[in-house]
Amino acid sequence: MPGAAPWLTPEHDAFRKALRTVVERELAPHADEWEAAGIFPREIFALMGKLGYLGLRFSPDYGGAGLDFWYTLILAEELVKCGSVGTAVGLLAHMEFALSVIDARGTPEQKTEYLAPAIRGEKIAAIGITEPGAGSDVGAIRTTARRTGGDWVINGAKTFITNGTRADFLSLLARTGDPGPRGLSVIIFPTDTKGFRVGKALRKMGAHASDTAELFFDECPVPLRNLVGEEGRGFGYVMDHFKGERLVLSGLALGVMERLWQEGTRYAGERQVFGKPLGQFQAWRHRLADARTTIEAARQLTYWACERLNRDGPDASLAVSMAKLFTAEHVKRVANEVFQLHGGYGYIEESPICRLYRDVAGFTIGAGTSEVMREIIAREAQL
Repeated sequence: MPGAAPWLTPEHDAFRKALRTVVERELAPHADEWEAAGIFPREIFALMGKLGYLGLRFSPDYGGAGLDFWYTLILAEELVKCGSVGTAVGLLAHMEFALSVIDARGTPEQKTEYLAPAIRGEKIAAIGITEPGAGSDVGAIRTTARRTGGDWVINGAKTFITNGTRADFLSLLARTGDPGPRGLSVIIFPTDTKGFRVGKALRKMGAHASDTAELFFDECPVPLRNLVGEEGRGFGYVMDHFKGERLVLSGLALGVMERLWQEGTRYAGERQVFGKPLGQFQAWRHRLADARTTIEAARQLTYWACERLNRDGPDASLAVSMAKLFTAEHVKRVANEVFQLHGGYGYIEESPICRLYRDVAGFTIGAGTSEVMREIIAREAQL
């Protein structure tokens, strides 16, 4: 794939090359096993931490590398090529979704106790936002945290939590004040807290290797010092860090599209139909040409959004929302084309196309639905 971008440096390219070797040697050989098991080993967090991949953007004072967002985007693109979208999702949910708010807003004590061991892969993190009655409408969260003595006492429930079955701590969004977004705060929640319970592991359509769970909180006491940043500012913190999460999803979608292209063009060149390769039929040559164009458009939009996020931070919402909308919608279209190209062979479980076809279904939901992305874009365009 072309993939040229004026913002990428030789250092970025060297990082991609080294990471690709790790993915091919350490992750790809086990992808089928982990997908079948519905979880990947905890040791993979330790491995990726040892190699320095879990703290790319975070402070070097706590074991991070202090790099720009390009490295995180490249990580998303390459991890997903291991053949297990779930493994990529679990690792990135840990490092980008759950840890970024602690790196940005946490106290030195919080970073020492939680961020540093998570960067090393010794502790697993999850982000606790979505609830049974509050997904896209984050301001409607009902899980509460009330002050009692020296603790926050937490009650409520969360659902669809990636890494939820085995997380050592959560970056938890809870209501500490009045109804509405201004009453929400982020609290670091250790999962060995009394009254906490993991419900059933949720069986998903795709991304099977990422464990996903329901979580329940019944009078759970957490020290007041576990408040991240200022009380009542949690909604703003989460919205700010959603941009990173959404760009990660764009990178995952882009990486899947690249894998689909490789599988599709290989099959089109090998599969003989009516005495010639399938790819020599004009119908499929043109459909693959459309797919190639779509992938390149997705790449350039995503890379532009990454540059805006690096440069403009909070002002990159429009670019990131466009990238997330486009890549999440179009990876499903590319998957459908490659699935159709493979015919019956794409329909059997032994085919990587079958798995990828399922995996991408959730991309238009996670990190903000396509409908939410369109609303952000419309608002930014003053429609």
